[in-house]
Amino acid sequence: MPLLIQNKGLDRISSTGDLYERYPHLQENARQFRSRPLVDVDPKYVLYVQQREYAATTPADKHISVIGSDDATTCHLVVLRHTGSGAVCVAHLDGSSTWAEVQLIIKAVMSLSHHSKDGRLELHLVGGFNDDSKTSDNLSLNILAAFHKQKENVHLETCCITVMNDTVVNGNHRPVVYGVGVNVKTGDVFPSLFVCKGPAEELRSARTFTGGQMAEIYDSSRGLVKIGPCKWTPNMEIAFWLAQNDATILKYLSTSPNAEPPHFVQHIKSTIQFILDHPNSDSLFPEGQPQLYHRTDQGEWDRTMQA
Repeated sequence: MPLLIQNKGLDRISSTGDLYERYPHLQENARQFRSRPLVDVDPKYVLYVQQREYAATTPADKHISVIGSDDATTCHLVVLRHTGSGAVCVAHLDGSSTWAEVQLIIKAVMSLSHHSKDGRLELHLVGGFNDDSKTSDNLSLNILAAFHKQKENVHLETCCITVMNDTVVNGNHRPVVYGVGVNVKTGDVFPSLFVCKGPAEELRSARTFTGGQMAEIYDSSRGLVKIGPCKWTPNMEIAFWLAQNDATILKYLSTSPNAEPPHFVQHIKSTIQFILDHPNSDSLFPEGQPQLYHRTDQGEWDRTMQA
């Protein structure tokens, strides 16, 4: 079934600019969305999704109130919600395997909505900007095409991507909105940035840095964040990057050197250092079991040995 815009199937489009010309209301909605103030969410209630991760839950979840992600430049943030069950999924896509990832997102929401007879799937897309290589535009089109080919009807509600998420600062194009959150109780989607990106922030970043594919990180039935097990090959040569200046790291390790947030370089260096400190990833997962984290009464994520 098609991706639906105002209950009509998406027409063939050649670019995000073409999309907004054909559907002017999406342009106005995007303008309104990006003008909303950033919401400062208490970390005690947040489940953070990193690049190449997704997480889904329902309003009945007692452990989290908001799922969110940020630091998206050419990447796109996807929020898919079922209006009947309230089940919602947030994913951070970078173009590594878009078609397969979209199927995972839909499956995650539908598996939590099987008891709901009413409602529909609503899609919110945020991310990208007018980068020179057109990486953002290509990813925007691939995500839209992937949803358009799914068997379930999906209604596009928010579409603040690429040309409508672009601004110019000091002569450089960059995104207006870098991050989003969704209130899992109400379904409200809003611009946001997140200070706390855990649990196991460096481990999760290392998984992606070494080529890990899209992973589901949350078991909503048990309220547990699940990381791994994942593997990487020892590679001491990456220590080379720790001695490089910021400009070199941005040039070679970013898809958008002029648009990255201020902490990008330090994030890359801490990730590389983590990999160097743990050249054998098996040591991080005793007996091949994932790392599990539960939320404490104080709202922090604490590692558990629960199987």
